[in-house]
Amino acid sequence: MSSCLFSLSAAVPAKKVPAKKAAVGTGRAARKPASARVIPKASAAKAAAATPEVIASRWLAAMTPRDRAAQLIVSAFNGFSANTRAKDYRALVRLVHQEHIGGLILINVVNGRVAVKPLPRDVATFVNRMQGLAKVPLLVSGDLERGASMRVEATTVFPHAMALTASRDPEMAFREGQITAREARALGIHWIFFPDADVNNNPDNPIINIRSFGENPDDVSAMVSAFIRGAHSGTPVLVTAKHFPGHGDTDTDTHMNMATIDGDRARLEKIEWAPFRAAIESGVDSIMSAHISVPSIDPSGSPATLSPKLLTGVLREEMGFKGLVVSDALEMRGIVNDFQTGEASVRALEAGVDVLLMPPDPTAALNGVMAAVKSGRLTQSRIDASARRVLEAKARMGLHLNKLVNVSAVSGAVNTKESIAVAQEMTDRSVTLVRNQGKLVPLTNPQTTAFFILGEGARSREGEVMSEELRLRVPGARIELLYSSMSDFDLAAAFQRNLDATHYVIAAFTSVSAYRGNVALAGAYPQLVQNLIDTKKPVVLVAMGNPYLLRSFPKADAYMATYSTVAPSEISAVRALFGAIAVSGKLPVTIPGQAKYLDGISLPGPAATAGKAPTVKAVGAAN
Repeated sequence: MSSCLFSLSAAVPAKKVPAKKAAVGTGRAARKPASARVIPKASAAKAAAATPEVIASRWLAAMTPRDRAAQLIVSAFNGFSANTRAKDYRALVRLVHQEHIGGLILINVVNGRVAVKPLPRDVATFVNRMQGLAKVPLLVSGDLERGASMRVEATTVFPHAMALTASRDPEMAFREGQITAREARALGIHWIFFPDADVNNNPDNPIINIRSFGENPDDVSAMVSAFIRGAHSGTPVLVTAKHFPGHGDTDTDTHMNMATIDGDRARLEKIEWAPFRAAIESGVDSIMSAHISVPSIDPSGSPATLSPKLLTGVLREEMGFKGLVVSDALEMRGIVNDFQTGEASVRALEAGVDVLLMPPDPTAALNGVMAAVKSGRLTQSRIDASARRVLEAKARMGLHLNKLVNVSAVSGAVNTKESIAVAQEMTDRSVTLVRNQGKLVPLTNPQTTAFFILGEGARSREGEVMSEELRLRVPGARIELLYSSMSDFDLAAAFQRNLDATHYVIAAFTSVSAYRGNVALAGAYPQLVQNLIDTKKPVVLVAMGNPYLLRSFPKADAYMATYSTVAPSEISAVRALFGAIAVSGKLPVTIPGQAKYLDGISLPGPAATAGKAPTVKAVGAAN
């Protein structure tokens, strides 16, 4: 984890004293769980001295066969304070308290295209509640791809992975790893599903794109390794390289369908697998499988998640990986289109998966596994091997000593001024000026420039920070803050209102989203952008997210990429447009027909601030 430690509660596990059944998951008071009471110092010292292997053996010996299988299942929660009478909440309580599942994963509630995120204190409180119900401590996980901010409000907002590579400095990934680990543990999260080890060498990839560190396997390997080292540099945390055997060279979103990689073994070894080997060498704790078939390795067409040849043959035997293998979410259509929950779960374990992530019906998954053991299709020793890996991971996280977090300390551990400054430095250094015909950047006529900000949804807050930054620099700035579901009439009116402008700046937000199927500009935006270009007035196009956008608008006079849609990237884009920072980013990808890998025009920062750190604005800072 991070080099910065935080205070956990003094609670340690003791002899289990079950709470009254009527109090579980209801609004009535329950007895204080054994996990929240202190055991004698001598016993605590003995527990602390035990190795993870010894602790896992003790846990395993006390479990029934069904409990051991349940340790392999991870179910979802959203982190909000729960209505204890709600059906979903009571279902989760049953899984934790009665079925004894092994872990949870934090996901978000989605409203349209906007993720609704809980506050840090809510997450920590909910996790503590679930831990209090668990017979064996839960391993709590999350897709923290932009730090904890991907899932939780008021945490440090990091940009997407590709932005870090544009800086050409692996230290950026190391520092993100440190901070993400610290914030995760403060929230009660032990298992980070990041870094992304996919090599994004397909510009049409609809689901990886800016989540990847880039198209060059050496770049991706360096950044993956740096993140792992950073995350492991302090308090214990588990990190995950994903999505094996590589999800970068596909044009299919596996949330929607199973994808295929057509490369031969030589190409896989050179490109897709290089970052995973680097991750293993750097001590990665787990590897997540993808719902992707690789015919050159497994001609059966099975997705990697269900393929013994890929997970056991290649990952375990050839690469020598000994850590946890976790499936990508089993609720994704890349699996459910072809397999029932029980059958998919059994096949995943046969293939070499240890942890079944988000099966659509966790009880059906557990029943399917137990039926396979009874029939002899799976052996008890196979279940025990994966359960032991899970339990050893829990022990390495110190959960046998303390499975709760200090809720009162959460706000002081997340979104600190120092971490906000680090994130802003990352986005500042990532800005890449790909084209600058007529030296349009920095802007010389901002007062007569019209700024079109193309947000992705009416409920999104994209562009709000950019608008504020523009108005600070240009009082009365001409700003059109738009969203993609606007009618053609409204977009045409915005165009007409600004026909007398001398220049146009277009900031286009294009993020990666599951089940969308592409990363193109939405709605009538493409026609609006083309209409602005067709005026023959100078146009600066700023890609807030997908860097390949230039392919659709090759006649833009100037083109800038930030590789992210987050608020710090909005600040950095405005700073670059006004010459307030040096511009030094380099493309981590090729833009076919438009720009080469590592292209990027360098611009000096203002002479008056040379050598000084830019002023950092706290975005979403905790009070």
